[in-house]
Amino acid sequence: MQQAGRLKKTVVLVGMMGAGKTAVGTAMARLLSVPFLDSDEELGRAAQMSVSEIFARDGEAFFRARESEVLRRLLAGPPAVLSTGGGAFLAEGNRTMIATRAVSVWLKADLDLLWQRVRHKSTRPLLRTPDPKATLSNLLAARAPVYALADLVVEAEPELSIEAMANKVIGALATQGDVSA
Repeated sequence: MQQAGRLKKTVVLVGMMGAGKTAVGTAMARLLSVPFLDSDEELGRAAQMSVSEIFARDGEAFFRARESEVLRRLLAGPPAVLSTGGGAFLAEGNRTMIATRAVSVWLKADLDLLWQRVRHKSTRPLLRTPDPKATLSNLLAARAPVYALADLVVEAEPELSIEAMANKVIGALATQGDVSA
């Protein structure tokens, strides 16, 4: 279902790895006829290396500082759908920047769904631990209260297609009067 109306603000998708931020965000951008941006991808392009390589070479603190710089640049551009890395919304400065210039949407997914989606991926530096599912569970428990600060919360439903989930998020956005024209 194509959605009419133009975005007045960037929509920032936040949540855990595996929540569907990139897939749903790409579908939303197509449905809304706006650009899709991925902060991890933009950061990797600027650094000319992958997120995993940045983590390994420079550490998480360096990565988070660069992530904030990339977010600032992307939020200064025209309205778009922006997928962020799982840790981006945890920084208070990033949340403030997002609240000022965009609308945040937490794609909320439970542990089992997240685990089904990430367990075979080797591109998740935070899950390179002896017990990655326990690590994922701990990350989710620590991050959920911060993600809950997002402007909107949209529950992931495993039975929904990517397109249907994108439409669910777009429907939730319609409840925010200042997001689309």
